[in-house]
Amino acid sequence: MTRLIAFLALSIVWFAPAQAQPGMNAAEFDAYTRGKTFYYGSNGAPYGAEEYLDDRRVRWSFLDGKCQEGYWYEEAGLICFVYENKSDPQCWSFRRGAGGMIAQFRNDPAQTMLYEVENTDEPLMCLGPEIGV
Repeated sequence: MTRLIAFLALSIVWFAPAQAQPGMNAAEFDAYTRGKTFYYGSNGAPYGAEEYLDDRRVRWSFLDGKCQEGYWYEEAGLICFVYENKSDPQCWSFRRGAGGMIAQFRNDPAQTMLYEVENTDEPLMCLGPEIGV
């Protein structure tokens, strides 16, 4: 009987859902990202990259050489981004995982979860403006 109770207790602990880590606040996010370029993946495929600049400015690319300038701010515990071509904020929760940062899109949580694949001190590669017709 003692073994059964011990086994059941161990099973409850073993299979209990992991406690979600709290999201990063603005200071933690800024300290972790500023001055770096992060490459993100989703569902096992490359997704995009973001360069985190001073004064909460950012530069995003879907890895196609086209970059969007923007900025971020904290609101209600989320990190929200506004880009030059999109006026509505894109809000995410960020947390640290074993392999790096994990981001969950909060405008529609069923949509996108990104994970850090790599970060570097190198700037994001952006093509110049398109010229011609």
